[in-house]
Amino acid sequence: MDAHKIDAQKWFLVSGGSGGIGAAVCDSLAAHGYTPLVGYHRNAAAAQVVAQRCGGQALALDLSSDASIQAAVAQLETLPELAGVVLAGSPPLSLLPFGKISADEMQQQWQVNVLGPQRLLAELVRRCFRKHKKGAVVGVLTQAMGNGTNGIEGASSGMGAYVIAKHGMAGMLAMLAADYAWLRVRAVKPGYTETPMLDAFDERFLATQREKAPFQTPAQVASLIVEEAIGA
Repeated sequence: MDAHKIDAQKWFLVSGGSGGIGAAVCDSLAAHGYTPLVGYHRNAAAAQVVAQRCGGQALALDLSSDASIQAAVAQLETLPELAGVVLAGSPPLSLLPFGKISADEMQQQWQVNVLGPQRLLAELVRRCFRKHKKGAVVGVLTQAMGNGTNGIEGASSGMGAYVIAKHGMAGMLAMLAADYAWLRVRAVKPGYTETPMLDAFDERFLATQREKAPFQTPAQVASLIVEEAIGA
């Protein structure tokens, strides 16, 4: 790629960029003049499709592997400037009540939603964002966390490790914002969204929920995310 073209581009990393919401975020960022870096774990082919469609680049990024995080950051460090990061990746959803959450399920959700993103962001602050004293970070949470005034009321029953890990991500983002006031740190909490994650639910349950309110589309959620990311 031409060096002058690279210098002129505004780069934005999207973890989980080959998935439903992540891919829509990449499309929306491109529509706003940004070049998406489509982070992916296993599905390189899907990431390449998204990257070609939105004029971006695919980037291997396994949030459960410190080596993968370090390799990705090394590539990002070569860019003239990284505008920001959207944390859109998440493991498949397992519908388990609190007492039946396995150690493996808890570890997987916590690793991809909290531990991996914390390591990624710590490195990006040190090696990319700090030199310009600016950058944006948006975490994708979920309405299933609840909205109680004491922080623990109203969570959706049976969504186990996923909801626990999303609360962990919220805490991680809160500390990032507290320690780096010059960063733009935001979060969105979408509700039911038409993505493959819904495959975990019984169709009868989904039909009941759709009667209560229309589900969001990935494009609608992506619009909210990008608005938070760039202050549009």
